[in-house]
Amino acid sequence: MEYLFTFLEGIASFISPCLLPMLPIYISYFIGEEDKSSSRKIVNAIGFVIGFTLVFLILSIFASTLGMIISNNIRYIKIVFGIIIIFLGLNYMEAINIKFLNKSKVLDVDKKNLNFVKAILFGVIFSISWTPCIGTFLSSALLLIAKHQDMVKGILLMFVYSIGLGIPFVISVVLIEKLKQVFDIIKKNYNIIKKISGVILIVIGIYTIFF
Repeated sequence: MEYLFTFLEGIASFISPCLLPMLPIYISYFIGEEDKSSSRKIVNAIGFVIGFTLVFLILSIFASTLGMIISNNIRYIKIVFGIIIIFLGLNYMEAINIKFLNKSKVLDVDKKNLNFVKAILFGVIFSISWTPCIGTFLSSALLLIAKHQDMVKGILLMFVYSIGLGIPFVISVVLIEKLKQVFDIIKKNYNIIKKISGVILIVIGIYTIFF
């Protein structure tokens, strides 16, 4: 069940209100200014996904280590983690307002001559400067990982999260023109999507507390 939750959190991160509108900008980085071939777009997009996945995997190791350190009080920590995730969900549904989670930041990145290696570095920078609305789901995934106190499982869970976020990125790079209408539909229904995403976080919080 945890793998499904983290995969859904990855997808929810992709369609979050502060990332999806910026998608054409990121795709322009993948394409570059001189070569607009499909192969270059895909290679750069995969490099980007690898970049943020590496950072997330490192974070999962820290989260698992934290879980092991606090293992003696894990029952109480699970309750605290669950409550935090529930509050993240309520904030995402706009039932409450946690200001520092609702700010966004746009990266200023030089897109000239972007190649596979530079795309990986771009992914690393992007993950470090991640917008807070995506950080909501990332934080939830890390809290879920810390609860398990298992480094291997933590890495696998974060890898699944990265797949949930990365696959839509790669597909969008290839099919950006064909998906414009889909993105427009998503933008028009952000309120509904945010409510559903918030409910998912609340369910994860409850699951963390009781299981």
